Amino acid sequence: MTRLVLRWFQLGEHELDRNVRPVQGGSSMPSRNRETWERPPDLPGTHFVDAMAYSDPELFEEEKQRILARAWRFGCHDSELPDPFDFRTIDHAEVPLVMIRGEDGKVRTFYNVCSHRGAKLFNDLSGNARTKTCFFHHWTFDWRGDCVSRPRPQPYEALHLKAQDCGLKEVATDSQYGLIFFNLDDDAGSLTNYLGDALSAFEQTLTEEPVEVFHYHQAEIQANWKQWVESNMDHYHEWMHVMLRRTNVITEETLFHRKAELHSGGHITFRGMEIDYEHEGTIAPREQSKAMPGLTAQTFQATPLFPNTVLMTRGTVMRIDTTTPLTPDTSLVEFRGLGLKDDTEEDRMVRIRQHNEFWGPMSHNLPEDLFAAEQCAAGYRSGGAAYGIICREENLSAQDDGGMRHFYAEWSKWMGRSASDPKIITA
Repeated sequence: MTRLVLRWFQLGEHELDRNVRPVQGGSSMPSRNRETWERPPDLPGTHFVDAMAYSDPELFEEEKQRILARAWRFGCHDSELPDPFDFRTIDHAEVPLVMIRGEDGKVRTFYNVCSHRGAKLFNDLSGNARTKTCFFHHWTFDWRGDCVSRPRPQPYEALHLKAQDCGLKEVATDSQYGLIFFNLDDDAGSLTNYLGDALSAFEQTLTEEPVEVFHYHQAEIQANWKQWVESNMDHYHEWMHVMLRRTNVITEETLFHRKAELHSGGHITFRGMEIDYEHEGTIAPREQSKAMPGLTAQTFQATPLFPNTVLMTRGTVMRIDTTTPLTPDTSLVEFRGLGLKDDTEEDRMVRIRQHNEFWGPMSHNLPEDLFAAEQCAAGYRSGGAAYGIICREENLSAQDDGGMRHFYAEWSKWMGRSASDPKIITA
Protein backbone atom coordinates (compact mmCIF):
# COMPACT_ATOMS: atom_id res chain seq x y z
CA MET A 1 0.00 0.00 0.00
CA THR A 2 1.24 3.50 -0.70
CA ARG A 3 2.21 5.30 2.50
CA LEU A 4 1.35 8.97 2.37
CA VAL A 5 1.80 11.87 4.72
CA LEU A 6 -0.65 14.71 4.14
CA ARG A 7 -0.37 18.10 5.78
CA TRP A 8 -3.75 19.50 6.77
CA PHE A 9 -4.43 23.22 6.94
CA GLN A 10 -7.06 25.18 8.84
CA LEU A 11 -8.87 27.14 6.15
CA GLY A 12 -10.61 30.42 6.88
CA GLU A 13 -13.88 31.38 5.20
CA HIS A 14 -12.06 33.79 2.92
CA GLU A 15 -10.10 30.87 1.44
CA LEU A 16 -13.13 28.86 0.38
CA ASP A 17 -14.22 29.20 -3.23
CA ARG A 18 -17.50 31.02 -3.65
CA ASN A 19 -18.94 27.97 -5.41
CA VAL A 20 -18.74 25.83 -2.25
CA ARG A 21 -22.16 26.29 -0.71
CA PRO A 22 -24.21 24.26 1.76
CA VAL A 23 -27.22 22.36 0.45
CA GLN A 24 -30.30 24.56 0.86
CA GLY A 25 -33.47 23.19 2.40
CA GLY A 26 -36.06 23.92 5.01
CA SER A 27 -35.63 20.67 6.90
CA SER A 28 -33.04 17.96 7.37
CA MET A 29 -32.88 15.21 4.76
CA PRO A 30 -33.50 11.62 5.87
CA SER A 31 -30.66 9.14 5.69
CA ARG A 32 -30.99 6.39 3.13
CA ASN A 33 -31.81 2.78 3.91
CA ARG A 34 -30.33 -0.21 2.12
CA GLU A 35 -33.01 -0.26 -0.58
CA THR A 36 -32.58 3.40 -1.51
CA TRP A 37 -28.77 3.16 -1.25
CA GLU A 38 -28.51 0.21 -3.64
CA ARG A 39 -31.14 1.51 -6.07
CA PRO A 40 -29.58 2.69 -9.36
CA PRO A 41 -29.38 6.48 -9.59
CA ASP A 42 -32.18 8.19 -11.49
CA LEU A 43 -29.78 9.03 -14.31
CA PRO A 44 -29.07 7.82 -17.85
CA GLY A 45 -27.10 4.57 -17.84
CA THR A 46 -24.12 6.42 -19.34
CA HIS A 47 -23.90 8.65 -16.26
CA PHE A 48 -22.99 6.17 -13.51
CA VAL A 49 -20.80 3.08 -12.98
CA ASP A 50 -21.81 0.00 -11.01
CA ALA A 51 -19.48 -1.03 -8.18
CA MET A 52 -19.14 -4.43 -9.84
CA ALA A 53 -17.00 -2.83 -12.56
CA TYR A 54 -14.30 -2.11 -9.95
CA SER A 55 -14.44 -5.14 -7.71
CA ASP A 56 -15.79 -8.28 -9.37
CA PRO A 57 -13.04 -10.94 -9.90
CA GLU A 58 -14.77 -12.59 -12.86
CA LEU A 59 -15.26 -9.27 -14.59
CA PHE A 60 -11.59 -8.49 -13.98
CA GLU A 61 -10.54 -11.70 -15.74
CA GLU A 62 -12.84 -10.80 -18.61
CA GLU A 63 -11.24 -7.34 -18.86
CA LYS A 64 -7.83 -8.94 -19.23
CA GLN A 65 -9.02 -11.09 -22.11
CA ARG A 66 -11.33 -8.68 -23.92
CA ILE A 67 -9.45 -5.39 -23.46
CA LEU A 68 -5.89 -5.74 -22.21
CA ALA A 69 -4.99 -8.71 -24.40
CA ARG A 70 -6.31 -6.96 -27.52
CA ALA A 71 -5.63 -3.24 -27.14
CA TRP A 72 -2.47 -1.36 -28.11
CA ARG A 73 -0.61 -0.41 -24.92
CA PHE A 74 2.35 1.85 -24.26
CA GLY A 75 5.61 0.03 -23.52
CA CYS A 76 8.34 2.66 -23.33
CA HIS A 77 9.72 5.78 -24.98
CA ASP A 78 12.23 5.63 -27.82
CA SER A 79 14.88 7.27 -25.62
CA GLU A 80 14.83 4.29 -23.28
CA LEU A 81 16.28 2.11 -26.08
CA PRO A 82 18.84 4.45 -27.67
CA ASP A 83 21.38 1.91 -28.94
CA PRO A 84 21.37 -1.41 -30.80
CA PHE A 85 20.78 -4.38 -28.48
CA ASP A 86 19.31 -2.18 -25.73
CA PHE A 87 16.42 -3.95 -24.00
CA ARG A 88 13.69 -3.09 -21.56
CA THR A 89 11.52 -5.60 -19.73
CA ILE A 90 7.80 -5.30 -19.08
CA ASP A 91 6.99 -7.58 -16.16
CA HIS A 92 3.42 -6.59 -15.52
CA ALA A 93 1.55 -7.40 -18.71
CA GLU A 94 -0.45 -10.63 -18.84
CA VAL A 95 2.82 -12.32 -19.84
CA PRO A 96 6.40 -11.11 -19.19
CA LEU A 97 7.72 -9.17 -22.19
CA VAL A 98 11.02 -7.73 -23.37
CA MET A 99 11.49 -4.95 -25.92
CA ILE A 100 14.80 -5.03 -27.84
CA ARG A 101 16.28 -2.59 -30.34
CA GLY A 102 17.87 -4.69 -33.06
CA GLU A 103 21.03 -4.13 -35.03
CA ASP A 104 18.75 -2.85 -37.80
CA GLY A 105 17.36 -0.14 -35.49
CA LYS A 106 13.92 -1.72 -35.27
CA VAL A 107 12.30 -2.33 -31.87
CA ARG A 108 10.76 -5.76 -31.42
CA THR A 109 8.81 -7.20 -28.48
CA PHE A 110 9.00 -10.85 -27.40
CA TYR A 111 7.61 -13.02 -24.66
CA ASN A 112 10.36 -12.89 -22.06
CA VAL A 113 10.43 -16.66 -21.57
CA CYS A 114 12.69 -19.37 -22.92
CA SER A 115 11.03 -21.55 -25.54
CA HIS A 116 12.62 -24.64 -24.01
CA ARG A 117 11.24 -24.90 -20.47
CA GLY A 118 9.61 -21.52 -19.88
CA ALA A 119 12.27 -19.92 -17.68
CA LYS A 120 12.36 -16.14 -17.65
CA LEU A 121 15.21 -14.83 -19.80
CA PHE A 122 15.79 -11.16 -18.90
CA ASN A 123 15.54 -10.23 -15.22
CA ASP A 124 16.89 -6.67 -15.26
CA LEU A 125 14.61 -3.72 -15.99
CA SER A 126 16.94 -2.60 -18.78
CA GLY A 127 20.36 -3.23 -20.25
CA ASN A 128 22.20 -4.14 -23.45
CA ALA A 129 22.68 -7.65 -24.83
CA ARG A 130 23.47 -8.76 -28.39
CA THR A 131 22.33 -12.27 -27.41
CA LYS A 132 20.68 -13.72 -24.34
CA THR A 133 21.47 -17.12 -22.89
CA CYS A 134 18.95 -18.82 -20.64
CA PHE A 135 20.51 -19.60 -17.26
CA PHE A 136 18.72 -22.96 -17.00
CA HIS A 137 19.92 -25.01 -19.99
CA HIS A 138 21.94 -22.40 -21.90
CA TRP A 139 19.74 -22.02 -24.94
CA THR A 140 20.77 -18.73 -26.59
CA PHE A 141 18.63 -16.23 -28.54
CA ASP A 142 19.58 -13.21 -30.64
CA TRP A 143 17.92 -9.80 -31.08
CA ARG A 144 15.63 -11.21 -33.77
CA GLY A 145 14.30 -13.78 -31.28
CA ASP A 146 15.99 -16.62 -33.15
CA CYS A 147 17.39 -19.56 -31.24
CA VAL A 148 21.07 -19.53 -32.26
CA SER A 149 22.58 -22.09 -29.88
CA ARG A 150 21.58 -25.20 -27.90
CA PRO A 151 24.08 -27.33 -25.94
CA ARG A 152 24.35 -30.84 -27.41
CA PRO A 153 21.58 -30.37 -29.98
CA GLN A 154 21.83 -33.82 -31.57
CA PRO A 155 19.00 -35.48 -29.55
CA TYR A 156 16.65 -32.65 -30.61
CA GLU A 157 17.70 -32.88 -34.24
CA ALA A 158 17.15 -36.64 -34.18
CA LEU A 159 13.51 -35.85 -33.43
CA HIS A 160 13.47 -33.09 -36.10
CA LEU A 161 13.17 -30.29 -33.51
CA LYS A 162 15.28 -27.73 -35.34
CA ALA A 163 16.71 -24.54 -33.85
CA GLN A 164 14.79 -22.42 -36.36
CA ASP A 165 11.57 -23.81 -34.87
CA CYS A 166 12.55 -22.79 -31.31
CA GLY A 167 12.59 -19.01 -31.56
CA LEU A 168 10.85 -16.62 -29.16
CA LYS A 169 7.21 -15.55 -29.51
CA GLU A 170 7.12 -12.10 -31.10
CA VAL A 171 4.45 -9.54 -30.20
CA ALA A 172 3.10 -6.79 -32.46
CA THR A 173 5.12 -3.59 -31.94
CA ASP A 174 4.81 -0.12 -33.46
CA SER A 175 5.50 3.48 -32.55
CA GLN A 176 4.19 7.00 -33.03
CA TYR A 177 6.14 10.16 -32.17
CA GLY A 178 8.72 8.10 -30.29
CA LEU A 179 6.14 6.32 -28.14
CA ILE A 180 6.52 2.55 -28.50
CA PHE A 181 3.41 0.39 -28.16
CA PHE A 182 2.81 -3.36 -28.08
CA ASN A 183 -0.25 -5.52 -28.70
CA LEU A 184 -0.63 -9.14 -27.54
CA ASP A 185 -3.24 -9.87 -30.21
CA ASP A 186 -1.77 -11.54 -33.32
CA ASP A 187 -4.70 -10.16 -35.32
CA ALA A 188 -4.38 -6.59 -34.05
CA GLY A 189 -5.18 -3.76 -36.42
CA SER A 190 -2.64 -1.01 -37.04
CA LEU A 191 -1.50 1.36 -34.32
CA THR A 192 -2.22 4.27 -36.66
CA ASN A 193 -5.87 3.32 -36.92
CA TYR A 194 -6.07 2.61 -33.20
CA LEU A 195 -4.78 6.03 -32.18
CA GLY A 196 -6.36 8.09 -34.95
CA ASP A 197 -5.64 11.77 -34.21
CA ALA A 198 -5.52 11.30 -30.44
CA LEU A 199 -1.86 12.36 -30.15
CA SER A 200 -2.19 15.47 -32.31
CA ALA A 201 -1.98 17.77 -29.27
CA PHE A 202 1.48 16.36 -28.47
CA GLU A 203 2.90 15.95 -31.98
CA GLN A 204 4.98 19.14 -31.94
CA THR A 205 6.09 18.59 -28.34
CA LEU A 206 7.32 15.07 -29.09
CA THR A 207 8.84 15.61 -32.52
CA GLU A 208 10.14 19.16 -33.00
CA GLU A 209 13.17 18.56 -30.78
CA PRO A 210 14.50 15.28 -29.37
CA VAL A 211 12.98 14.42 -25.99
CA GLU A 212 14.05 11.83 -23.46
CA VAL A 213 12.89 10.20 -20.25
CA PHE A 214 14.74 11.70 -17.25
CA HIS A 215 12.56 10.31 -14.45
CA TYR A 216 10.97 6.92 -13.76
CA HIS A 217 9.29 5.48 -10.71
CA GLN A 218 6.56 2.97 -9.89
CA ALA A 219 3.78 2.83 -7.34
CA GLU A 220 1.82 -0.28 -6.43
CA ILE A 221 -1.57 0.85 -5.19
CA GLN A 222 -4.49 -0.93 -3.56
CA ALA A 223 -7.01 0.12 -6.18
CA ASN A 224 -8.63 -1.17 -9.34
CA TRP A 225 -6.73 -0.07 -12.45
CA LYS A 226 -9.65 2.04 -13.71
CA GLN A 227 -9.71 4.05 -10.50
CA TRP A 228 -6.26 5.44 -11.29
CA VAL A 229 -7.14 5.96 -14.95
CA GLU A 230 -10.16 7.97 -13.80
CA SER A 231 -7.97 10.31 -11.76
CA ASN A 232 -6.62 11.80 -14.98
CA MET A 233 -10.12 12.39 -16.40
CA ASP A 234 -11.96 13.49 -13.25
CA HIS A 235 -11.25 17.21 -12.97
CA TYR A 236 -13.88 17.69 -10.30
CA HIS A 237 -11.34 16.19 -7.88
CA GLU A 238 -9.34 19.42 -8.10
CA TRP A 239 -11.34 20.37 -4.99
CA MET A 240 -9.28 17.82 -3.08
CA HIS A 241 -6.03 19.59 -3.98
CA VAL A 242 -7.47 23.00 -3.07
CA MET A 243 -8.91 21.88 0.26
CA LEU A 244 -5.90 19.85 1.43
CA ARG A 245 -3.24 22.50 0.86
CA ARG A 246 -2.68 26.07 -0.21
CA THR A 247 -1.35 25.47 -3.68
CA ASN A 248 -4.34 26.37 -5.82
CA VAL A 249 -3.06 27.59 -9.18
CA ILE A 250 -6.42 27.14 -10.91
CA THR A 251 -9.15 29.80 -10.96
CA GLU A 252 -12.78 29.57 -12.02
CA GLU A 253 -11.89 31.49 -15.16
CA THR A 254 -9.14 29.09 -16.19
CA LEU A 255 -11.42 26.12 -15.51
CA PHE A 256 -13.72 27.19 -18.33
CA HIS A 257 -10.81 27.55 -20.73
CA ARG A 258 -10.32 23.80 -20.50
CA LYS A 259 -12.13 21.78 -23.15
CA ALA A 260 -12.37 18.03 -23.65
CA GLU A 261 -11.97 16.67 -27.18
CA LEU A 262 -13.41 13.17 -27.55
CA HIS A 263 -11.55 11.05 -30.08
CA SER A 264 -12.68 7.77 -31.58
CA GLY A 265 -11.53 4.68 -29.72
CA GLY A 266 -12.15 6.11 -26.25
CA HIS A 267 -9.18 8.52 -26.33
CA ILE A 268 -9.57 12.05 -24.93
CA THR A 269 -7.63 15.32 -25.03
CA PHE A 270 -8.01 18.07 -22.42
CA ARG A 271 -6.49 21.38 -23.42
CA GLY A 272 -7.00 25.13 -23.33
CA MET A 273 -5.81 25.78 -19.78
CA GLU A 274 -3.02 28.19 -18.95
CA ILE A 275 -1.97 28.01 -15.29
CA ASP A 276 -0.72 31.09 -13.45
CA TYR A 277 2.31 30.05 -11.41
CA GLU A 278 3.41 33.64 -10.83
CA HIS A 279 0.97 34.34 -8.00
CA GLU A 280 1.39 31.06 -6.14
CA GLY A 281 3.83 31.62 -3.31
CA THR A 282 4.76 27.96 -2.77
CA ILE A 283 5.65 27.23 -6.41
CA ALA A 284 8.52 28.65 -8.46
CA PRO A 285 7.47 30.66 -11.54
CA ARG A 286 8.10 28.98 -14.88
CA GLU A 287 10.21 30.63 -17.55
CA GLN A 288 8.97 30.69 -21.13
CA SER A 289 12.48 29.82 -22.31
CA LYS A 290 12.11 26.40 -20.65
CA ALA A 291 8.77 25.57 -22.32
CA MET A 292 8.52 22.33 -24.29
CA PRO A 293 8.06 22.74 -28.07
CA GLY A 294 4.61 23.98 -29.08
CA LEU A 295 3.69 25.00 -25.54
CA THR A 296 3.91 27.99 -23.26
CA ALA A 297 5.43 27.60 -19.82
CA GLN A 298 1.88 27.75 -18.39
CA THR A 299 0.20 25.21 -20.71
CA PHE A 300 -1.61 22.36 -18.99
CA GLN A 301 -2.98 19.63 -21.27
CA ALA A 302 -3.50 15.90 -21.10
CA THR A 303 -4.40 13.01 -23.40
CA PRO A 304 -5.68 9.81 -21.79
CA LEU A 305 -5.31 6.93 -24.26
CA PHE A 306 -7.68 3.99 -23.88
CA PRO A 307 -7.28 1.82 -21.98
CA ASN A 308 -4.46 2.64 -19.55
CA THR A 309 -2.03 5.41 -20.57
CA VAL A 310 -2.06 9.18 -20.18
CA LEU A 311 0.24 11.88 -21.52
CA MET A 312 0.21 15.28 -19.83
CA THR A 313 2.28 18.42 -19.65
CA ARG A 314 2.74 21.39 -17.39
CA GLY A 315 4.46 23.54 -20.00
CA THR A 316 8.09 22.88 -19.10
CA VAL A 317 7.80 19.15 -18.35
CA MET A 318 5.88 16.16 -19.64
CA ARG A 319 4.60 13.06 -17.87
CA ILE A 320 3.46 9.63 -19.08
CA ASP A 321 1.50 7.30 -16.79
CA THR A 322 0.84 3.65 -17.52
CA THR A 323 -1.53 1.67 -15.29
CA THR A 324 -1.49 -2.11 -15.26
CA PRO A 325 -3.87 -4.33 -13.26
CA LEU A 326 -2.27 -6.93 -11.02
CA THR A 327 -5.41 -8.13 -9.25
CA PRO A 328 -8.97 -6.75 -9.18
CA ASP A 329 -7.94 -4.36 -6.41
CA THR A 330 -4.19 -3.93 -6.94
CA SER A 331 -2.52 -1.96 -9.74
CA LEU A 332 0.97 -0.98 -10.79
CA VAL A 333 1.39 2.60 -12.00
CA GLU A 334 4.54 3.64 -13.88
CA PHE A 335 5.44 7.33 -14.01
CA ARG A 336 7.83 8.84 -16.53
CA GLY A 337 9.06 12.42 -16.71
CA LEU A 338 10.28 13.74 -20.07
CA GLY A 339 12.31 16.78 -21.07
CA LEU A 340 14.49 17.97 -23.94
CA LYS A 341 17.44 15.73 -24.75
CA ASP A 342 19.69 18.72 -25.42
CA ASP A 343 19.03 20.41 -22.06
CA THR A 344 22.02 22.00 -20.40
CA GLU A 345 22.79 20.65 -16.95
CA GLU A 346 21.25 23.79 -15.45
CA ASP A 347 18.10 23.51 -17.57
CA ARG A 348 17.72 19.84 -16.70
CA MET A 349 17.89 20.57 -12.98
CA VAL A 350 15.18 23.23 -13.39
CA ARG A 351 13.03 20.76 -15.32
CA ILE A 352 13.51 18.04 -12.71
CA ARG A 353 12.55 20.43 -9.93
CA GLN A 354 9.42 21.58 -11.76
CA HIS A 355 8.48 17.98 -12.53
CA ASN A 356 8.87 16.98 -8.90
CA GLU A 357 6.81 19.90 -7.58
CA PHE A 358 3.62 18.24 -8.83
CA TRP A 359 4.52 14.77 -10.07
CA GLY A 360 7.44 13.37 -8.09
CA PRO A 361 6.91 10.70 -5.41
CA MET A 362 6.82 13.38 -2.67
CA SER A 363 5.18 16.12 -4.74
CA HIS A 364 2.16 18.35 -4.16
CA ASN A 365 -0.37 16.39 -6.24
CA LEU A 366 0.68 12.80 -6.80
CA PRO A 367 0.48 11.42 -3.23
CA GLU A 368 -2.97 12.94 -2.83
CA ASP A 369 -4.18 11.37 -6.08
CA LEU A 370 -2.85 7.95 -5.06
CA PHE A 371 -4.49 8.28 -1.66
CA ALA A 372 -7.82 9.18 -3.28
CA ALA A 373 -7.73 6.16 -5.61
CA GLU A 374 -7.07 3.82 -2.68
CA GLN A 375 -9.83 5.36 -0.57
CA CYS A 376 -12.36 4.95 -3.40
CA ALA A 377 -11.21 1.37 -3.87
CA ALA A 378 -11.72 0.68 -0.16
CA GLY A 379 -15.32 1.83 -0.44
CA TYR A 380 -16.09 -0.44 -3.38
CA ARG A 381 -14.05 -3.39 -2.15
CA SER A 382 -15.89 -3.44 1.17
CA GLY A 383 -19.27 -3.59 -0.53
CA GLY A 384 -20.17 -0.22 0.94
CA ALA A 385 -20.24 1.85 -2.26
CA ALA A 386 -22.87 0.85 -4.82
CA TYR A 387 -22.34 3.26 -7.74
CA GLY A 388 -19.95 5.91 -9.00
CA ILE A 389 -21.69 9.00 -10.38
CA ILE A 390 -20.21 10.61 -13.52
CA CYS A 391 -23.10 12.89 -14.48
CA ARG A 392 -21.64 16.44 -14.51
CA GLU A 393 -22.37 18.20 -17.81
CA GLU A 394 -20.64 21.51 -18.52
CA ASN A 395 -20.41 21.46 -22.31
CA LEU A 396 -17.21 19.37 -22.08
CA SER A 397 -15.57 22.25 -20.23
CA ALA A 398 -14.48 23.06 -16.67
CA GLN A 399 -15.22 19.97 -14.53
CA ASP A 400 -17.47 18.08 -16.95
CA ASP A 401 -17.51 14.27 -16.47
CA GLY A 402 -17.68 13.76 -20.25
CA GLY A 403 -14.18 12.28 -20.39
CA MET A 404 -15.09 9.51 -17.97
CA ARG A 405 -18.36 8.87 -19.80
CA HIS A 406 -16.39 8.56 -23.05
CA PHE A 407 -13.97 6.10 -21.44
CA TYR A 408 -16.77 3.90 -20.08
CA ALA A 409 -18.65 3.97 -23.37
CA GLU A 410 -15.52 2.45 -24.96
CA TRP A 411 -15.07 0.04 -22.06
CA SER A 412 -18.68 -1.10 -22.53
CA LYS A 413 -18.10 -1.63 -26.25
CA TRP A 414 -15.04 -3.84 -25.70
CA MET A 415 -16.65 -5.73 -22.83
CA GLY A 416 -20.08 -6.21 -24.37
CA ARG A 417 -21.55 -5.00 -21.08
CA SER A 418 -22.78 -1.66 -19.82
CA ALA A 419 -20.64 -0.13 -17.07
CA SER A 420 -23.83 0.88 -15.27
CA ASP A 421 -25.19 -2.70 -15.25
CA PRO A 422 -22.32 -5.09 -16.10
CA LYS A 423 -24.31 -8.15 -15.03
CA ILE A 424 -26.19 -7.91 -18.34
CA ILE A 425 -24.35 -9.00 -21.51
CA THR A 426 -25.26 -6.63 -24.35
CA ALA A 427 -23.08 -8.01 -27.15
